[in-house]
Amino acid sequence: MRLVHVALPVPVPHTFTYSVPEALEGQVTKGARVVCPFGARRIVGIAVEVAEGDPPARVRPLVKVLPSGSVPEELLAFLRELSAYYLAPIGEVLRLALPPQDRETALEEEVAPGLFDRARGLSARRVQTAAATARFDPEAEAKLSAGAASLLARLRAQGSTPIARLADVQGNARALVRRLEALGLVTLGEQELARDAFFDAGVERDTDKPPTAAQAGAISALQAALFGETARPFLLHGVTGSGKTEVYLRAIAEAKRLGRGTIVLVPEIALTPQLVGRFRARFGDDVAVLHSGLSARERHDMWHLLREGKVDVAIGARSALFAPVARLGLLVVDEEHDPSFKQEEGVRYHARDMALLRARRAGAVCVLGSATPSLESEHLVSEGKLVRLTLPTRARDQAMPRVTVVNLRRTGAGPTGDKRLSLPLHRALEENLAAGGQTILFLNRRGFSPALRCEACGTVASCPNCSVALTFHKARGAALRCHTCDHEEPVRATCLACRSPEVVLEGLGTERLEETLSAAFPTARVARLDRDVASGKDAEKVLARVRAREVDILVGTQMVTKGHDLPEVTLVGVLNADAALSMPDFRASERAFQLLVQVAGRAGRGETAGRVIVQTYDPTHPSIRFGIAHDTAGFVAAELVHRRELGYPPYSRMVLVRVDAAAPELALQWAAHLGQVAREAPALAAKGAPRGRVEILGPAPAPIAKLKNRHRFRLMLRSSDRASLRAAAIAVVRAFGELPRQVRAQIDVDPVQMM
Repeated sequence: MRLVHVALPVPVPHTFTYSVPEALEGQVTKGARVVCPFGARRIVGIAVEVAEGDPPARVRPLVKVLPSGSVPEELLAFLRELSAYYLAPIGEVLRLALPPQDRETALEEEVAPGLFDRARGLSARRVQTAAATARFDPEAEAKLSAGAASLLARLRAQGSTPIARLADVQGNARALVRRLEALGLVTLGEQELARDAFFDAGVERDTDKPPTAAQAGAISALQAALFGETARPFLLHGVTGSGKTEVYLRAIAEAKRLGRGTIVLVPEIALTPQLVGRFRARFGDDVAVLHSGLSARERHDMWHLLREGKVDVAIGARSALFAPVARLGLLVVDEEHDPSFKQEEGVRYHARDMALLRARRAGAVCVLGSATPSLESEHLVSEGKLVRLTLPTRARDQAMPRVTVVNLRRTGAGPTGDKRLSLPLHRALEENLAAGGQTILFLNRRGFSPALRCEACGTVASCPNCSVALTFHKARGAALRCHTCDHEEPVRATCLACRSPEVVLEGLGTERLEETLSAAFPTARVARLDRDVASGKDAEKVLARVRAREVDILVGTQMVTKGHDLPEVTLVGVLNADAALSMPDFRASERAFQLLVQVAGRAGRGETAGRVIVQTYDPTHPSIRFGIAHDTAGFVAAELVHRRELGYPPYSRMVLVRVDAAAPELALQWAAHLGQVAREAPALAAKGAPRGRVEILGPAPAPIAKLKNRHRFRLMLRSSDRASLRAAAIAVVRAFGELPRQVRAQIDVDPVQMM
C-alpha cells in the first residue's frame, strides 16, 4: 500500500502516517500540501516521505492534495534539519513555515479564489503586468531587436509578470512592452498585491547611487558569488553609516537579474520602515513586507505570491526566514548581532544561524551585516567559514563622532541636581540646542522610576507573582507595574513591610528623564521612544517627527539604537554605559559594547560633525574603552581570549534546560532528576566513550527565580564536542515524558537569553 508520512502543525515529535487513496496516486509528492483527517478536524500538513509498505493499524486515508503551494524541497529539507538541531517537534517547526490559515483549517481552500476578502474591508494595490499572447508571428519576430526578443522569450517562459520587475532586469522594458503590445505579441493586465501599513505613502523610485570604493569591492564580491556555481557566506562588517544597505540593494538587483529570489531579515520590522522605504524605492511593488500587522488572509496570500514567484523579495523579522521564496538566491541578515533574532518561545531557533543553514541548503549566498558583529560570526571568519567584506569609513566621508567620557565617580550633577545628568552632559545639551542640532539620550530603562524603596527598613516594592521589583509609571495611571507579568498595583503611602511613610522613588527611567529635561530646557521639544509610548506604526510616527525637525531631544531605550538614519542628530548622550554590564550573562560585555557603538553611531550622519557623551562609573572596562574608540577589532580580540579561557561560546556549545512549577521543591526535584539523566546519558556512559566532555552545571535558581507564580530552576549543559552535547540533550528531552503535569520543562539549544 502507498503510504505518506505527514508533518502536521501540532506539538508532537513525530510525523503521522496516512494511506494514499487510488484517486490521489501520482499527486502526492514530497513537499506537497495535503489535507488530512485529524480527530474530528481536517487540517493541512506537508508530505515529508512517500513510500510503499504495510499500513499500521487503523490507518486513515488522505482527504485531498492541494493543487498549489507545495513547500519547496530545499525549504522542507531545511525545516527537518532545523527540527533535529533544536530538538523541536517537527509539527511545531511546520507552524513556522505554513501560511497562517493552513495552520488551523483547510476550509479556505474551498472558497472561491481571489487574493483578498473584500467583505472584510481589505484593500489591495494594483500593479500593471505584461503577458505573452498565444500569437506567433515569425515575420514580425524576426525584425525584433535583441532586447525585445529577449523580453518576449522571458514572458513566454515566466507568464504574467509585473512590468516593474521587467524594468529591473531591462531598463527599457516599458518601451519594449509597448512595442510588443502594438504587434499583438503581448497583452497588458493588472495584478493585486497586499496593501499594508508599509505601502500607505507613495515612494518615488530611485536609481543606483555611485558606490564608494569599499562598497564597490563588496558589491563585486557578492555579484561574483551570486553568479558562481558555489555560493559562499559573507560577513559585511561596516562602521555605522558606511552604506551597508546600498550593498544589499545592489546584491538583490543582481539576484533579480539572474532570476533568483531574496529574503532580507531585520531585527524589528516595525522599527525599520525607513529601510523598507529604500527597498520599495529601488524595487517598487516587487517587495513583500512580512510583519505582524498583516491579517491572516493577507499573510496567506503573500505566502502564495512568494511561492509562485510573483513577488521575489521578502523582507521581515526572524519569521521571514521561512518565506517560500521561489528560486532563493540571496539571504541577507541585517544587524546580525541583534539578540532579537533568537526566538524565545516555542521553537527556540536563531534566525541568523538558520539563515546560514537555509542558504547552504538552497545554494544561495548569505550575507550577515553589522557594525558590531557577534563574536560567533567573528569566530566563523577566523575559521574560514565566513568571508569578511569591510566598509571601514562612512559612505559620505563623514568623520566618526568625537567621544567624551564622563567618569561619574568624579563628576557631580548638573543644574537639575540629578547626577545622571552630569554637568558636562548638561552643557553639551545647551550648546547643541543653541546650535540647532538634535540630540538623542540613551537610557535603557523605561518607566518613571525603577524602584519604590522604604528608607526605614530598605524594602523594595516587588511583584507578588515574580521575583522582580515593580517599576513606577507616572504617565500610565501613576501605578507600579511588573515588566514581566504585567501585574499592576497603586502606589501606597506607607511601606507594606514596616508601615513607615518613608517611601521614596529611586532611580531614573526614560519617563522621568523626559520630565526632567522638559523642566530644565523649557523651550526644547522633548520626545520619548520606548515600549510604553511607541509600538508598531507609533514608533515610526515618533521617528518621523525627529526627521521633520519637530523634536529637539529624543529620549529612548535601545529602540533608538536600531540603525535609524537621522542626519540632523549631532549629539548623543549615554546616561549609564555600565547598565548592561551588570546582567548575569557571559555575553554582558559584548552587548554593552554593541549598544554603545550602535547608539554612538546615530551621531554625525549628516553634514555636521557628531559628538557623543558617555557617562560611566568604570571608564577602564574593555567594553567602554574599546566602544568609545569605535575599535571593534580590539574588543573582539580581547573578548575572544576571555571566552576561550572560560570555555564559553564560540569555543563551546551550550544547551539550557529550564524547569518550572508552582511549588519550588517540585521544580528543584525534577531539575535535579533531569541533570542526573544528562550525566547518565547512554552515549556518554558507553564503554570507551570519552568521559567529562559534557559539563553539567546546576540545577540552580534562574536569575528571575519566580515568574508568573512559577518557581524556575535551570541546568546548563556545556561542551566543545557537539556530538556528546547532543547525546546528553536528547536524553533530557526524552525524560520530559516522565515529568508530572504540574512541572514544565523547555530545552534551549544555543541559548541567548540566560534569564
